[in-house]
Amino acid sequence: MGVLNITPDSFYDGGVYFDPARAVERGLELAADGADIIDVGGESTRPGADPVPAGEEQRRILPVIAALRKKTKALISVDTTKAEVAEAALASGADIINDISAGRFDVRMLPVAARSGAGLILMHMKGTPKTMQIDPHYEDVVAEVKAFLRERIDAAESCGIQRERIIIDPGIGFGKTFEDNLTLLNSLASLAELGRPVLVGISRKSFIGNILNLEAQERLEGTIAAAVVSVISGASLLRVHDLRAVKRAVTVAETILSQGSRNLPWEGHLKPHVH
Repeated sequence: MGVLNITPDSFYDGGVYFDPARAVERGLELAADGADIIDVGGESTRPGADPVPAGEEQRRILPVIAALRKKTKALISVDTTKAEVAEAALASGADIINDISAGRFDVRMLPVAARSGAGLILMHMKGTPKTMQIDPHYEDVVAEVKAFLRERIDAAESCGIQRERIIIDPGIGFGKTFEDNLTLLNSLASLAELGRPVLVGISRKSFIGNILNLEAQERLEGTIAAAVVSVISGASLLRVHDLRAVKRAVTVAETILSQGSRNLPWEGHLKPHVH
């Protein structure tokens, strides 16, 4: 999954692709680099970020999604917590809803996903982007994240969302300490026991910076290492900025580990909509 942030304030690439034409160009670059999914977002979810009104979020992302849908066969996901934005994005050509709140911030989100037949990514987060890193605490981070994701899968299914269209995400960096992030990345196989593909977003995040004492612009090698470890640990999907470099590294790792025989669990379940 390639990251396409159409925001002025994302932690790594804020403002770089804020111009719609540049955003479309970047999306096509991600597709050419081998992205299975292009994740388009119009609201920063970095720690401390303020929310963006739904109208502004739509203004940022809808022209880009519509343009990409005409030019690429890659799946397109919309990174939003707002049902209104998700519904408009699906109408513009998106295939997947990537909701960091797992359908909790907007009671209409799960029904929208159910009616549309879209794929749905359910992520664990403690608090909101504004508050999530204010002293997060767990008794057992893996057990608590797993229980949360199990409950959200059940909630989604109760709304009529087919189980095979659900992906889960432990929310690395979303209401987690440094140690929590490392523990979760070492325990992805436990989360995979829920029977759904596990997505992780590790790209250039602060836990890598803490290990290497480097700013976001210098965390590529750390991202590649975290990506390979995540795949070995049980991740099926990776959300990254540097898609070409990470994909090459993961391809080598997977080939060594499985002699090229591994099938991604989500393959065959999420197909581009016809628009």
